[in-house]
Amino acid sequence: MSGTWFHMTAAELGREIGAGRINPVTLTEAFLDRAAEHPLAPRIYARMTETRARGEAMGAASRAKLGFRKGPLDGVPLSWKDLFDTAGDGTEAGSALLKGRVPVADAQVLRVATLMGSVCLGKTHMSELAFSGLGLNPVTATPPCLNDDAAVPGGSSSGAAASVAFGLAPAAIGSDTGGSVRIPAAWNDLVGLKTSAGRLSLQGVVPLCESFDTVGPLAHSVEDCSLILALLEGRRPDAPAPETVSGARLAVLETVALDDLRAAPAKGFDDACTRLSRAGARIDRITAPEITEAMQLAAILFTAEAYGIWREVIEAAPQKMYPPILERFRSGAAVPAMDYVAGWRRLAVLRQQWQARIAGFDAVILPTSPILPPNAERLMTDRDYYVGENLLALRNTRIGNMMGGCALTLPTSHPSCGITLLAAPLEEQRLLRLGAAAERALQ
Repeated sequence: MSGTWFHMTAAELGREIGAGRINPVTLTEAFLDRAAEHPLAPRIYARMTETRARGEAMGAASRAKLGFRKGPLDGVPLSWKDLFDTAGDGTEAGSALLKGRVPVADAQVLRVATLMGSVCLGKTHMSELAFSGLGLNPVTATPPCLNDDAAVPGGSSSGAAASVAFGLAPAAIGSDTGGSVRIPAAWNDLVGLKTSAGRLSLQGVVPLCESFDTVGPLAHSVEDCSLILALLEGRRPDAPAPETVSGARLAVLETVALDDLRAAPAKGFDDACTRLSRAGARIDRITAPEITEAMQLAAILFTAEAYGIWREVIEAAPQKMYPPILERFRSGAAVPAMDYVAGWRRLAVLRQQWQARIAGFDAVILPTSPILPPNAERLMTDRDYYVGENLLALRNTRIGNMMGGCALTLPTSHPSCGITLLAAPLEEQRLLRLGAAAERALQ
């Protein structure tokens, strides 16, 4: 029976625990054994947290036996991206610069999840210091991609996606600064939620750009993402979602998001729009000049803040970094302070214009990425290919970060091609209800 557990959603496993058909200790041991035996596990997990996982599973088993479960995911194991601090276990953020770093306290979101009964399986590999959407990391490890053995898995939550896609965790917790949850989720046919900046605590999370950094789940279903959001916030889960998208107003964003789409993502997106329309959604098309202007500010705002945070650590040992990542960080040194301040002030105006434009829609839809997962070997040997694919991979997802809202990527009928639903800031629960209905229409 345990063999089927690796293909079940977190919500399904939670229901089985609640019904007394799965013991959390047995479930956790099954995932730990699978990680110990799976040939791809060393490329997915930076380290397992076996002692912690077993202790947490024992507590969950006791609560289940007594009928005092803390919530629907009490006793369900989760993987955590290796930038969430774990007390007594290494947190190195995919970088040799942080090798041997062992925090003394958990990240706040992990602390809350633990209090709600979740089990921490281990820490997953990631792009170096989270500064790449590709998932390529020659410093530590490059996790596998579900649909292409020769391709990268997407980043920076690369191991997080792989842990779920390859059945080494029921669900995963990642972070998203410019697309780092949504790209690996899309390229591995998963659901990924980018939360609004500020909704979930960043205390104890290794930063990239704190103004844009967010925490979010990667999972097999929208239901899982909804339950995990509630878990991370320490609250009761939301009511079940509506059954249909009939009557929903959706807007296809034509500005930037549809430029230079490659064949497969374009086909996947068109097919998804057709299915949503047949299910009763009303789909309009919009242009938004403020998106074009906002995207021109991205390089200023991201790189300046990232280098400002990491300059001292990086310049103390730059030889430890993968050169393209080092180069990207250092580009922030050329940004004048006056441009950075002016950029943020202008972005605030553009965000207001965007919110006014989309106020009449339930969500804005766009292809999650305009490209498929690039070839890993070519990324290592062709600098222009690396730079071009990295920027293009994150282009559409970055729209959500620049506009400050929340976003949900769903799989389409085409492998590694996701469709994203964008909503206003702090509208996650409404977005997830709509996403659950869209998920049904797309299946």
